[in-house]
Amino acid sequence: MKPPVLHQRLTLEAPVRLADGAGGFAISWEVRGTLWAEIRPGTGRERAAELMTVATTALRIIVRAAPEGAPSRPKPDQRFRAGNRVFRILAVTEADAGARYLVCFAQEEVSQ
Repeated sequence: MKPPVLHQRLTLEAPVRLADGAGGFAISWEVRGTLWAEIRPGTGRERAAELMTVATTALRIIVRAAPEGAPSRPKPDQRFRAGNRVFRILAVTEADAGARYLVCFAQEEVSQ
């Protein structure tokens, strides 16, 4: 594997459940750290939602590896944020035999 060019600054966020006072909960996002990444585009698709069209793009986001259990290690159901762009993490795996980098399979959804 050719070493990635980590030039994109991303914020890693994790979901936090907050009680709403009526027996339910709301989801808030907690910042877990800032990571440098390389974003590689995949294929895109478009689907109809209730009142709009949603375009999704599959992405491979490569970041420097962090130890298992570290708060800065991405996990599925977390997300990356770059300004107004949000990338939902679907899966994470080691990118190379030396486990120096992680590949995060993610989706960016855009409402149209």
